[in-house]
Amino acid sequence: MADHKIKGKTVLIAGGAKNLGGLIARDLAGQGARAVAIHYNSAATGAAAKETVAAVKALGADAVAFQADLKTAAAVEKLFADAKAKLGQIDIAINTTGKVLKKPITEISEAEFDDMFAINSKTAFFFIKEAGKQLSDNGKLVTLVTSLLGAFTPFYAAYAGGKAPIEHFTRAASKEFGARGISVTAVGPGPMDTPFFYPAEGADAVAYHKSAASLSPFSKTGLTDIEDIVPLIRFLVSDGWWITGQTILANGGYTTK
Repeated sequence: MADHKIKGKTVLIAGGAKNLGGLIARDLAGQGARAVAIHYNSAATGAAAKETVAAVKALGADAVAFQADLKTAAAVEKLFADAKAKLGQIDIAINTTGKVLKKPITEISEAEFDDMFAINSKTAFFFIKEAGKQLSDNGKLVTLVTSLLGAFTPFYAAYAGGKAPIEHFTRAASKEFGARGISVTAVGPGPMDTPFFYPAEGADAVAYHKSAASLSPFSKTGLTDIEDIVPLIRFLVSDGWWITGQTILANGGYTTK
C-alpha cells in the first residue's frame, strides 16, 4: 500500500523563503519531512531563505536553498534537477510563486501583460511539467492560485487572468500523472495578510478589506491568515492524496464558485 505520510519525504517549495511558502516549509519539517528544498527568486529574499533553512534544520530536517528566476522552462528544469541531485528525490512539490498587478485593463502595457503571464502562468505550467517528470511515484503536487478565480472584480485582469490557466493545467495533469499515483491540486487563498498583499493595494482598499468582516464570515479583518492555509496544504500532500484535479478556494467565505 502506498505511503502518503509526510514523514521521511523530500519537499520542494518554489517561493519557499518567506510568507506562506516559508511557513509551509517549517510546517512540513515539523511533520517529519526528511528534507526541504527552498527556492527563492532574488538576492533580496536571500536572508529570508537562510532563516527558513535554519528553521527547517532546527526542526530536524535537512534543508537547502536555491536561487532562481523561474520565468523560463530551463530555469524550472534546473531547479528540479539541482534539488533532486542534492536531496536524492522529490516526493512533494509546491509552487507558491506569483505576482500581483492591480491596474485597469486600459492601462496595462504589453510588457506588464507578458511579465504577469510569465510569472503566474508560464512558471506554473513548467513547474507542473517538471513535477510530472521528476516526482516520485505517489508524489504530491500543489500550486497556489487565487480566490479571485471565484469572483469577477475590476483591476485584477492580468493577475487573476494569469492564474486562471492553472485550473486547467491542474485538471489535465491530474489525468496524465494519475497512473503514477501523483495527485495534483490548486489552492486559492483569499487576499492574505502578508507583505505580498499590501504593495498592490491603495490605503482605501486596505482599509476596506480590514474593516469588512462580511467579506469573510470567519475573519475579523476580511483577510486570509496564512496560518489557516497551511493545514490544508499539509492535508493535500498527505492524507488528502485522494483529492486530485481540483481547485480549492480556501478563504473563509470570501468568494465561492
